[in-house]
Parts: sequence; structure tokens; C-alpha cells
Amino acid sequence: MAHRLRPVGVDFVETAPVRLVFAREITAPPEAVFHALAEDVAGWSEWFSAVTSARPTEDGTGREVRLLGGTRFEESVLVAKSPETYAYRVDATNAPGARALVEEWRLTPGAAGGTRVQWTFAADGNAVFRGVVRLARPGLGRAFKGAVAALDRRLEK
Repeated sequence: MAHRLRPVGVDFVETAPVRLVFAREITAPPEAVFHALAEDVAGWSEWFSAVTSARPTEDGTGREVRLLGGTRFEESVLVAKSPETYAYRVDATNAPGARALVEEWRLTPGAAGGTRVQWTFAADGNAVFRGVVRLARPGLGRAFKGAVAALDRRLEK
């Protein structure tokens, strides 16, 4: 059963007990990447392999996301500033031990004319949850790398 998480703001990405930050440059322009992140929520399952379904809720101010393995999230969009920042907070999840989660995607023009994509995964929870998130860093890094590469290929079409 899903449980409610602490309602934190976007500043949590700087103060969270566990912060995982990943970055990669892709060829797609920031505007196209922002559109895929913030406006084509249902499309996430097409390029982020861990996402089995995603849909906007609350007239676009919320999201419902399901991951491989059955993890579910009900989220609130905190920032949707085109084409620079997209951030959301998890309000409820079935992930045990989680107390607060915010994800932030920062987009900046890349050196080669594309986009530098930075993803921050900010989390708090009980000691076991925090430990699991830290141990998951390599896997989350691979998932991010694969996702943005797949997104770049998708946006080339």
C-alpha cells in the first residue's frame, strides 16, 4: 500500500541526506529535451526503460509513474521552467522506508550545441532506505545514461 511522504520543496535537492547527481551531454536542443520531460509525460516509458507507465494528473501539475518491479509514485510538479528546469516531488509511494523524494532535471546548452542534462535524485528515509539508495548509485547512473541516450535517439527522429 502507498504511504504519504513529507512534502518538501525544490530546495530539498540541495539539502537532502542522500543526493545522487548524474550528468551527460546529448545532441538534442534544450527545448526538445524539456518538452519530452515536462510535456510528453506519457512518452517517458518509450525512452526511460525503468518506467513502465507515466501519465500526467491534476491538469499537468501532477504525475503518476510506475516502474519495473512494481514501484509506484504519485508526484507533484514543483518546477517546470522551460527550457531549463523540471522538478517533481514524490507525494506517495509503495517504496518502503522512503520519507521524502525530489528529482530535478537541469538543462543547459551543451558545448557542441546540444544539451547538458543533469539529474539530481534527492532522498530521505529510514537508515535502510538511505543505504539502499546509496548502494543503487551505479545502477541509477546506468539507468540515467541509457535513458538520456534513448531520449536523444528518439528526439533525432
